[in-house]
Amino acid sequence: MIEPLPIDVVHLMAAGEVIDSLSAVVRELVENALDAGATRIVISLWADQWRVRVSDNGAGMTLENLRQAARPHTTSKIRDRADLQNIRSLGFRGEALYSLAQLSQLEILSRPSSEMQGWRVAYDAQGEAAEIETVAIAPGTIITVDQLFETWATRRDALPSAAQQLKAVQTVIYRLALCHPQVTWQVQQGERDWISLWASRTAKQRLPQLVRGVQEAELHEISIASGNAVESSLYLLLGLPDRCHRRRPDWVNVAINGRLVHLPELEQTLLAGFRQTLPRDRYPVCFLHLHLLPQQIDWNRHPAKTEVYLHNLDYWQQHVSQAIEQALRLNPASIPEPLSSRRVGTVIKAAESGADYRVHRTIAPGEPLPSVLRAIAQVHNRYILAEHPSGMWLVEQHIAHERVLYEQICDRWQLLPLEPAIILNHLSQAQVEQLQHLGLVVELFGDQIWAVRSIPALLAQREDRVDALLELSLGGDLQTAQVATACRSAIRNGTPLTLTEMQTLLDQWQQTRNPRTCPHGRPIYLALEESALARFFRRHWVIGKSHGLE
Repeated sequence: MIEPLPIDVVHLMAAGEVIDSLSAVVRELVENALDAGATRIVISLWADQWRVRVSDNGAGMTLENLRQAARPHTTSKIRDRADLQNIRSLGFRGEALYSLAQLSQLEILSRPSSEMQGWRVAYDAQGEAAEIETVAIAPGTIITVDQLFETWATRRDALPSAAQQLKAVQTVIYRLALCHPQVTWQVQQGERDWISLWASRTAKQRLPQLVRGVQEAELHEISIASGNAVESSLYLLLGLPDRCHRRRPDWVNVAINGRLVHLPELEQTLLAGFRQTLPRDRYPVCFLHLHLLPQQIDWNRHPAKTEVYLHNLDYWQQHVSQAIEQALRLNPASIPEPLSSRRVGTVIKAAESGADYRVHRTIAPGEPLPSVLRAIAQVHNRYILAEHPSGMWLVEQHIAHERVLYEQICDRWQLLPLEPAIILNHLSQAQVEQLQHLGLVVELFGDQIWAVRSIPALLAQREDRVDALLELSLGGDLQTAQVATACRSAIRNGTPLTLTEMQTLLDQWQQTRNPRTCPHGRPIYLALEESALARFFRRHWVIGKSHGLE
């Protein structure tokens, strides 16, 4: 017989969905603190006692609000159905404190800055105020959750070890701290300090506090407004691909209005933006934060609000790609580009004649002439020594030219007819199919003999074009073939260059979309800053004018 569940069972199951671990307790309480405008949050954990305390210096609550705070579905953030389309806070469902009252011993101390005294309220399992007394505390709120899951022993038994739960708590804190860099965080295990994060202006100063080995100098940030600057904006923080990357995609993060979310489409857009800029099996460090109008987001997809429905997803994918492209340039600030406009690429033409190196460049109308780097000399016929306004750069000529050619090939992949055809012997069927897959015309010419009647334009006049075709036949997609073509066509190390040729290559390379690394992910240049030179030569020492030093 079907019968309705007792109301206390219904509430207990619902509470178990909202609060399922120590990390969920921390998440819900910290989000409330951030909604209250806190700039300092202190979290204390006693994992073995199933106890959590969160203190903040936020707005605080009056006694009237404290009486209501832990009752079911009570919130100061939602009034009617229309408010669900205008959510501007991290918490809004009114479930967290009520769930905690059912699953633990819940106590709240709070004081608004406008009042001279605070209040302590302890709640029963129904979320009613069971004990009320005045207390002397600073403005803000202190919430203590004790004996979590005491009435639900099976939940305790099913949870991971204390160490794993603390790791999950750390993840929650790091995710929120990245989204709210202006907040100071202090976390303790019992009486022992565990995590300390100082307030920062932006995520660029915050991220090095969270990820070991990442330096602020390795990061670049860009903020772009879309439409009304107050309404929608895009913030992108990324690790420069020649300096900062990881073994796993664990720091490719997307946030919306102050909360990290799981949006596979935007995460894949971030990963795609770094394609052919990182070494094989390496992943970028990247943080995307969108500030959007509430009407563009539907948060009612997941109880933890980690998954959302985002309106105009295609629009934001396009603009994120453009922001990555702008951020990866050598001098993005000097190349203004509205987010709403399409990229206007530099027209670069490179031609190869036999084994000689010649570069011809066409300047597009309105394009600024490059002037950041000035070629000085060639070192070991391998590196170009260039003067930069901030110091000196060493640019590896082969991979710089490889980057130039690769982007030109990607923009204009062109196959030319071959007359006469190139004859290849003993190709396997897989090799023939691979060449045909790349668009080349390959015909059977005899027993185990094949005639190749088209070839990539950059390889057409090369003496080693037979070897190049065999290399292309060995596998890989079109992108792999384009990388191989660029690598084979680029000027070889050991080739002497005139000063004019060096300058032309530098000018071309600076205008590429991803000038920091070659298509294989290797760094292209080494920068020696003037400040480093000054430190090395001790130019800050004052020995005496008699020695000619100042």
